[in-house]
Amino acid sequence: MNLNDIKRVFFIGIGGIGMSALARYFNRIGKMVAGYDSTPTSLTAELSNEGIAIHHEDNINRIPKDFLDNPNELLVIYTPAIPKDHKEFNYLLRKKNTVIKRAKALGLIANDYATAAISGTHGKTSTSTMLAYLLSKTPQRCDAFLGGISKNFNGNLVLGDKGANRLVVEADEFDRSFLSLNPQLAIVTSVDADHLDIYDDHAKVKEAFEAFVSNITPGGVLIIKKGLEEIAGKRKDISIYTYSGEERADFYPENVSHKNGFYSFDLITPFGNFEKISLGVLGRYNVENAIAASAAALIWGISDEVLQKGLFSFKGISRRFDLRYKSKRIVYIDDYAHHPKELSAAIGSLKEIFPNRRITGIFQPHLYTRTRDFADEFAESLSQLDELIMLPIYPAREQPIAGVNSEMILTKVKCKEKKICKLDNLVDVLRVKEIDVLITLGAGNIDKVAVDIVNMLKEKEKK
Repeated sequence: MNLNDIKRVFFIGIGGIGMSALARYFNRIGKMVAGYDSTPTSLTAELSNEGIAIHHEDNINRIPKDFLDNPNELLVIYTPAIPKDHKEFNYLLRKKNTVIKRAKALGLIANDYATAAISGTHGKTSTSTMLAYLLSKTPQRCDAFLGGISKNFNGNLVLGDKGANRLVVEADEFDRSFLSLNPQLAIVTSVDADHLDIYDDHAKVKEAFEAFVSNITPGGVLIIKKGLEEIAGKRKDISIYTYSGEERADFYPENVSHKNGFYSFDLITPFGNFEKISLGVLGRYNVENAIAASAAALIWGISDEVLQKGLFSFKGISRRFDLRYKSKRIVYIDDYAHHPKELSAAIGSLKEIFPNRRITGIFQPHLYTRTRDFADEFAESLSQLDELIMLPIYPAREQPIAGVNSEMILTKVKCKEKKICKLDNLVDVLRVKEIDVLITLGAGNIDKVAVDIVNMLKEKEKK
């Protein structure tokens, strides 16, 4: 398929973080863009303000008629999260339009670049966004498709100078999407069991990552978390580097310290050592993300000075250990963590930054299958909290599963103070509590109350 021949692009599920970045890309390069999403959000509102026609009713009559006039000029891109009986999707299939998944569209775009693909069951959004920011400061610049809203770029799409030949993409393992990519450089941050509704078991997750690594172009580079080297298989035609946030590897830190949650360290690399690197974002786990991003940037030729300045001026990503409110008495952080390992990393960072303070966590489980498959692991991670408020499961693309609910996790959690609460009642429940350190956790719609929580905390401070 030649994207130059495409004049109109229609998105089914346009409001997703990955889909919206693609929509913005095609809109900015001059294509006519429209789309459907089931729910109006701040992100769909932004797309509308950028000139993209969006509707929220699954109705074939809402598809712009001029998009249907010439099928040879129309590309339809859909997210695998849409239901199989989606009316618009099936109508466009029957009309013999070109209909492809988001991953294939991203792969077609990436073919025109030297691509760095960042994969992993957690850590990929922070690492890819950090790498994109570092490379944007180099003379070569870069373009990027990100899985979160970067505070430096104020969006999830980065388009550098025209003619930029480097691309940073978040390589999503869901539905094996990342197998549509053939990167020149790849990072693997983690290969934990996840998406077992797709993969059945951990072994199949590992097989998918092995296939992703096999897609790296000959002569390319793999940067992989120490301990996961077996994922590289028997590839002898690529360069392989390990990294770690703690132990010795090809890239690793020494003399790690922090002040008020902002970490500094010396970076040890095969290309020399870099002293007193300081990060502009909170959280111990961001040291590891920064090392992975730095490894890729150094391999692609970033200068010492640009690397150090870039890591210090990196502002982070919305909903990734996002400091929403801080006063002398109260701290509130919002985080996207939705896997047990991510919860442990976020809560562990809080405990390290704020020792001897009382941590209240609010967790919204994401997906019935993930709750079912990891109830024990979720309970273990959440037991690090002093107090837990559980919200009902956010279903996303799934239908309810009999017997699977938030209580499955709550009953196993060891902290003494714990309860279930509906999202609509959350702010009122918090209003009567003594808050010290508060964190909201989850990948659903828990973030929609973040502003209300901040306003409530400000009111409490006045009293």
